[in-house]
Amino acid sequence: MTTSQSGKNTRQQQLEAFNRLLDIMDDLREKCPWDRKQTVESLRHLTIEETYELSDAILKGDLQEVKKELGDIMLHLVFYAKIAAEKGEFDIADVLHAQCEKLIFRHPHIYGDTKADSEEEVKQNWEKLKLKEGNKSVLGGVPQSLPALVKAMRIQEKARGAGFDWDEKDQVWAKVQEELGEFGIEFNVADNCTIDQQKATAEFGDLLFSLINFARFAGINPEEALERTNLKFISRFQYIETEAAKDGKSLQDMSLQEMDYYWNQAKKL
Repeated sequence: MTTSQSGKNTRQQQLEAFNRLLDIMDDLREKCPWDRKQTVESLRHLTIEETYELSDAILKGDLQEVKKELGDIMLHLVFYAKIAAEKGEFDIADVLHAQCEKLIFRHPHIYGDTKADSEEEVKQNWEKLKLKEGNKSVLGGVPQSLPALVKAMRIQEKARGAGFDWDEKDQVWAKVQEELGEFGIEFNVADNCTIDQQKATAEFGDLLFSLINFARFAGINPEEALERTNLKFISRFQYIETEAAKDGKSLQDMSLQEMDYYWNQAKKL
């Protein structure tokens, strides 16, 4: 009997757990008024919410919470397949087999004769194979509804997979400086002049895109970096609120200098 990598459950036990979830899904779909009412459209926003909750758990480094959120997402995946099966379109086995076939096709260096000794070669082969599958553009696989920051990162990664990228990190940093200068020209106008919002917005977009590109070269995930800064700011700001309230103060009545005192305390913590 095959054991799992963790050694906790055998492969048979893993399959039994998955089968148990499928059985429960059958029961819920038949007997629960709420579950019976759901459609792929009604589940969509809930799935997005669950994905963000998984992301939060990952950023916190809480593996027990990750386990919980993975379960929620797994339920959604089974749910979608169940609804499709009821419509006679496909079931969970079709989903899994299709994914297996895609993975085998896109890993010829594992299941075929192709050579790929580096991560970069794997990515390049991946994009070539996706074009063979019918994608008209290397960028065609980037979902339109992705948040803009994540989308920029995926666009750049896919362009690199096709060989369209800078060679050196200092070239990317020079581009950041160039875009910063161009944004400054549009933003730092004379006080008596109206800022051209359209031009300033375009230049700011270029600046962000170049910063994301540099982050990629530096091995930084910009989405994760920004979210960690968001969480840090929230923590420090809430510290100001709490400590100010303890001292009988209201933020609305405090000067920036007073708030900065609590902010510096929060940074030390």
